[in-house]
Amino acid sequence: MPRTLYTAEQIRARVVELATSLATRFPADDTPHFVAVLNGGFMFLADLVRAMTRPVTIDFVRMTSYGSATTTSGSPRIVHGPGTDLRDRHVVIVEDIVDTGLTLQALRRHLLAARPGSLSTVVLLDKPGRRRVTVPVDLVGFRIPDEFVVGYGLDCDEAHRNLPYLGVVAPPS
Repeated sequence: MPRTLYTAEQIRARVVELATSLATRFPADDTPHFVAVLNGGFMFLADLVRAMTRPVTIDFVRMTSYGSATTTSGSPRIVHGPGTDLRDRHVVIVEDIVDTGLTLQALRRHLLAARPGSLSTVVLLDKPGRRRVTVPVDLVGFRIPDEFVVGYGLDCDEAHRNLPYLGVVAPPS
């Protein structure tokens, strides 16, 4: 079993704090549109929107840069989504983890081309020790060291996504 990094209770408390902060960032009469990165971000998105005190809409993107490897190819690309017109909307990228920053950089470029009213980012995990490009991140759940993290939607070759906590495993060779 993975070594526990953050318990389910710690994650739940931090997600509520992030939702509280997000709820105050937009005009009261606007509905922010959350765009989550699949597959890893689905649990974070679900808990985040349930903790919101205002209406939101959601959408998904699927990006690829890892495949079954544990290191990025360096060329992330969008393979699906979003399916909503984002022009003049307040868009929030919901990402499970930012390490190299390449995926987030590519997604930001793509979404900015859709001319949203605003674009912000909330990430559950920030791994600054692996950063290859500078990307803006507005809200961070937890900053973590350069370890291979699984659980709460994150996987190791599709294993461990179902864990209710975040844990550390040795990456496959």
